[in-house]
Amino acid sequence: MNRKSNMSARQRRADATLLCCTMALSSLLLTQNAHAFSPHLLKSMTAVRPSPSSSQTNTNTNANTISSTQAGRCPFGMPLEMVATLPTKVTKRVDLRSPDEETRLLKEKVEAKARQYEAEKKIRKTLDVRMHGVWYNLSGWRKAHPAGAHWIDWYDGRDATEVMDAFHSDRARKMLPRLPKSKPDTADMLENSVPKDTNVQIEFRKLRDKLEADGWWKRDIKREVRLVGIWTSLVIGAALTTKSIPALSIWLLSLSFTQAGWLGHDYIHGIDKWTDKFRMFATVCGGLGATWWSDKHNKHHALTNEMGVDEDLATDPFLFTWAPSPENDSPMRKIQHYIFWMIFSALFALWRVDTVQVIIQAVKEKRPKAKKDFYAIGIHYAVLFALFPIKVWLPSVFVSGLLSALIVTPTHQDEEMFDEFQMDWVTAQFRSTRNAVTTNPFSEWLWGGMQYQLEHHLFPTMPRSNYPKLKPILQKFCDDVGLEDGYRETNEFKILYDNWKIYKKVAKMDAVEGALCSRGDGQLGAIDMSASPAAMAARKKAEARATGKSAIAF
Repeated sequence: MNRKSNMSARQRRADATLLCCTMALSSLLLTQNAHAFSPHLLKSMTAVRPSPSSSQTNTNTNANTISSTQAGRCPFGMPLEMVATLPTKVTKRVDLRSPDEETRLLKEKVEAKARQYEAEKKIRKTLDVRMHGVWYNLSGWRKAHPAGAHWIDWYDGRDATEVMDAFHSDRARKMLPRLPKSKPDTADMLENSVPKDTNVQIEFRKLRDKLEADGWWKRDIKREVRLVGIWTSLVIGAALTTKSIPALSIWLLSLSFTQAGWLGHDYIHGIDKWTDKFRMFATVCGGLGATWWSDKHNKHHALTNEMGVDEDLATDPFLFTWAPSPENDSPMRKIQHYIFWMIFSALFALWRVDTVQVIIQAVKEKRPKAKKDFYAIGIHYAVLFALFPIKVWLPSVFVSGLLSALIVTPTHQDEEMFDEFQMDWVTAQFRSTRNAVTTNPFSEWLWGGMQYQLEHHLFPTMPRSNYPKLKPILQKFCDDVGLEDGYRETNEFKILYDNWKIYKKVAKMDAVEGALCSRGDGQLGAIDMSASPAAMAARKKAEARATGKSAIAF
């Protein structure tokens, strides 16, 4: 449904009444049938993962959807007496089901989930992921994964083919058959519950194979040298004008920070020899750690616009892209369309703080290349403090944050948002991403390839210099597979205005009881309903939160 449709007061009252009735009836049903449910199911019911066989719901929540999860708590751990807040969803539709019908469907969903849990508990004690039609048991390998165990955890019991292909080199993907396979009975059970590959997925894999065969991942080294040269010129110019023209120095240093971010972004994603050598570029030149970026940014790529998981959506309590629950609301939301630029300006400062925290934790955990990241961030601040006075570098951090936020936020926030895991990753990228059409050479350079957001999301490891040539190919792909309104693009200034209108619209909305949290394990796509090692660790973590104990890192 179009998120931009208005919701009248009468509709809100009607849906609120319906929601209350549904929840009350659900509570009664669950109380009467509590003996039929597994204790683990009841403990973790706050964020039930949708059954893989269920239809995927693409929810545009900014204006017209009420998604009910636990009241006032993001973590999915939940006491038994609160099971009446079982997740349900009331979507604003003319043909809205009756309370009896909603209750019946809710009961069927809960019973099906209970049966699935009991079946998995008997058969599956492993962490299983499907890639290219084969189920792999990654229980023992998850912690050896160079990018961290959490990537494996999110795809337990799911298909990760497109994500695996998108993030890894051809060499890494050729190592895939060496991984241990899932047991036949486990593979059969999961295969029967996970949807078959869609035509869009199948055709996309063919397209990727063709692009790889045609050499689209070959990097233009001369262009890279030119871009790094421009960045170097900005830093030199900023250093030479710190005393004579401080305002110019601030502007040049701000541009250098932003461009260091875009170049580093390309190099951290990259899978060639050049990017291997320049992986620490963002850390040394922009103060943004490669380890932090990989954790945060790759999750955004893998689970784009999935509410509660995609951290790029977690801008509250300062900015909200959908109406929150009263418990998670903030008075700032009512004026967010007036103060958004101040929040945007703090972006780089917050990222820098996060970088230091993640690097320290990564060193403690002995993650690969964590020490390199640690030394690189030390070099960054040593040079920064040596060349630039605080009156120059501090304002530059905030100006660069504003520039970067104006570029990264509008290409997703005005598109579909999902309250469930999206099985078809390819279609989800088309539905959650919009390109910006730049109007002049300076904007084309300033955007740093982020104007080709769709191309980047589908092929994140491809050099950004190839994205403009990829546009007509993706447009034809949409036509061939029937993705209506698949390739989306908007003028660079209009896309910013449309994003501002979202902030304004949400600022005027009332808080919504049970609205999904923007962060934490509480969203419907969480991994808490299987018997895998990752799921059990997540449940233990939730129980530790609920009892007030320190959560142990699993």
